[in-house]
Amino acid sequence: MNSNSNYFAFSAPSGAGKTTIIKKILSKYDNLAMSVSATTRSIRIGEIDGIDYYFLSHEQFMHNISENRFLEYEAVHNDYYGTLKEKVDNLIKKGKLVLFDIDVNGALKIKEKYPKTILIFIKPPSKEVLIERLRGRKSETETSLKKRMERLDYEYSKAELFDYIVINDDLDDALNEIESIIWKTK
Repeated sequence: MNSNSNYFAFSAPSGAGKTTIIKKILSKYDNLAMSVSATTRSIRIGEIDGIDYYFLSHEQFMHNISENRFLEYEAVHNDYYGTLKEKVDNLIKKGKLVLFDIDVNGALKIKEKYPKTILIFIKPPSKEVLIERLRGRKSETETSLKKRMERLDYEYSKAELFDYIVINDDLDDALNEIESIIWKTK
């Protein structure tokens, strides 16, 4: 596939290693940039507003929806997440290839608006490994873990619509595979 895409949307179940992979790739290449999503969820320890997410109140998020400022938005696990058009446009103006760290529905919506977007789904080697990774974060309650597992089959069904599925069993192998995808589609 050679699409000459400027957009790469990454989706994965929580705990599959998507954010780790994206951060490692971004650290290696100056011409790649992250589309920072907006969210209404609470900030986690170590996260920085404007770097990890744009943390918005529910009211601010709804105002942006009413002003049609999102490329896409979605309610996930009782919070809203969305991609602000202006932020993506600014990255393209700077000559960057844009990476999206986004849920499966958001990725498909980005592809609708930008048909050359390359969709990459990162999958854990097994459900058991995924649960172990989520518990290792120490940020999940048993209730939130259960919600994430309930959504897993749905996410896997949507992954079938993606251009690539990468199994993150070994981080270095997954990184190499994703880098290959990015550069062969450029």
